Amino acid sequence: MESIQYYQGKLLAIETSCDDTCAAILDGNRVLSNIISSQADLHKKWGGVVPEMAAREHLCMLLPVIEEALELSNTTLNSISAIAVTNRPGLVGSLNIGLTAAKSLSLSLNKPFIGVHHHEGHILSTLAQISDEYSPPKFPHICLVASGGHTELVLVHKPGKYEVLGSTLDDAAGEALDKAARLLQLKYPSGKSLQDAACKGNPSRYKLPIAKLKDPYNFSFSGLKTAVLRLVESEGEQLSIPDAAASIQETVAKTLLSKITLCLKNFNIHTVSIVGGVAANIRLREMLTNYSKDHNINVSIPSPSLCTDNAAMIGIAGSIRLAQDQKNSFNEDVYSSAPLDS
Repeated sequence: MESIQYYQGKLLAIETSCDDTCAAILDGNRVLSNIISSQADLHKKWGGVVPEMAAREHLCMLLPVIEEALELSNTTLNSISAIAVTNRPGLVGSLNIGLTAAKSLSLSLNKPFIGVHHHEGHILSTLAQISDEYSPPKFPHICLVASGGHTELVLVHKPGKYEVLGSTLDDAAGEALDKAARLLQLKYPSGKSLQDAACKGNPSRYKLPIAKLKDPYNFSFSGLKTAVLRLVESEGEQLSIPDAAASIQETVAKTLLSKITLCLKNFNIHTVSIVGGVAANIRLREMLTNYSKDHNINVSIPSPSLCTDNAAMIGIAGSIRLAQDQKNSFNEDVYSSAPLDS
């Protein structure tokens, strides 16, 4: 495959698709700064993200976050050559804050901007260079995109050319973990709390179902959620929270790994990447690493800071598209849902 071309010049990237306010500065694919302002404490009282509150917080935090990204990278606003921003999919109110800021900066600086698909950002996050230890995946490869809102298996032929092989029919992997954690009455953010509890538990204590589907590349986690509810009701005060958390985490990780390995085998591919918030899960990383050693598979997983929502990944996707002379007009809009090839 020919080498990947990145936009030449300092790039400002903005990500506000959900509840994290993010800005990054990139030079090519090298990440000079990557600032994430979390709203976890704000939404803790509700046990989940409230869209209206998320948008208001973005409005308050976006400019300070951009200023911090500029300062940390020793970059001035006038030296920015282009802007990349998430404009699909996500919470419409949150996306609008980021896109409006990008358009305003594009107009005032007279620099181009590009709207980026959030999933493409995740898929290409493995190309971001944040240190001298840099090992990007080879193409083509299988990519698992797993987060609170999305679970997809994608055959990545090259940047910009994607083939979605399978996706979730109901809950996403991260959503299933979050809902299960709430049933166990673990504190928000639920996914992290469940992982912490699982470290002290026995993953074989409780038998939980793995859905068998007609399409082997698709996912379904609604049955797992129902099984956890019944487990909580039947066990009552006798329920071991650490063992339940470990059993839930093990079941989700096994489900994801089984789909990955099937794709690798059927497409005769020897490289895999996992991206998105669930890619930060310690148990999933451990299982995939062990599998790769046993089967001579190359694995690419972003650092934890690039797994959750962040602007560096949006910058990478934007940089590649800008290098191909792609850019948007000021008529560009935001979209709550959009296919990956949009």
